[in-house]
Amino acid sequence: MLGVGFDNLTREETVNACMKLIEKHASSYMVTPNPEIVMASWDNEALKTAAENADLVISDGIGVVKAAKILGTPLKERLPGIEICEAVIERLSDIGGSVFLLGAKPGVAEKAAENLKKKYPGLVVCGTQDGYFKDSEPIIEAINAAKPDFLMVCLGAPKQELWMYDNASRLDVGLMGGLGGSLDVFAGVTDRAPKIWQRLGLEWLHRCIKEPWRFKRIARLPLFMTKAVETRIKRTFNGHKG
Repeated sequence: MLGVGFDNLTREETVNACMKLIEKHASSYMVTPNPEIVMASWDNEALKTAAENADLVISDGIGVVKAAKILGTPLKERLPGIEICEAVIERLSDIGGSVFLLGAKPGVAEKAAENLKKKYPGLVVCGTQDGYFKDSEPIIEAINAAKPDFLMVCLGAPKQELWMYDNASRLDVGLMGGLGGSLDVFAGVTDRAPKIWQRLGLEWLHRCIKEPWRFKRIARLPLFMTKAVETRIKRTFNGHKG
């Protein structure tokens, strides 16, 4: 869709797919593009390549779901990365599985680990590392020593997508997920939007109100929807012409 391919799955199907990749333990990775990431891939060939090579690409943003409908290729549902992540963690806790938390500011991953272990007592948090590092080598060594079932990579886009793509072949993990600010939420540093905002697809607006600097980042979003409309019109015209 507009240059990025998405897996058309329900929430349950997505979590099942994640668990199968974890069982395979072949350093798979999942990306969770919203419209901003899709648009960034138009100008960033490395990001586009990283998305194309992902084992799972899920529709995180409501804008992606709406654009897919406009294009005539509707997706089954919106799949917020943080919710898929927590569902996977819950499954892992039931079987004594492990997670490694990578990203966010110093101290955040540790607090997130503490909260997750309280909520999911069967979960093994086998390592934490903040996102403020320059050399990936010690990080890769620590991750490989831990051999996690699930590696949360919360470095922000496009850094997290590029990091997973660049290092997948060197990592001994089950599944990696590019999950943005999820550690901040699990740590209690940031709150998600109220449920009503989530149901209305306005979580992005709530985040912008809480963090006004985000408005600058979403200024191009109308272009995303316009591109979807233009593409649908071209497809329709070409179909009629044919």
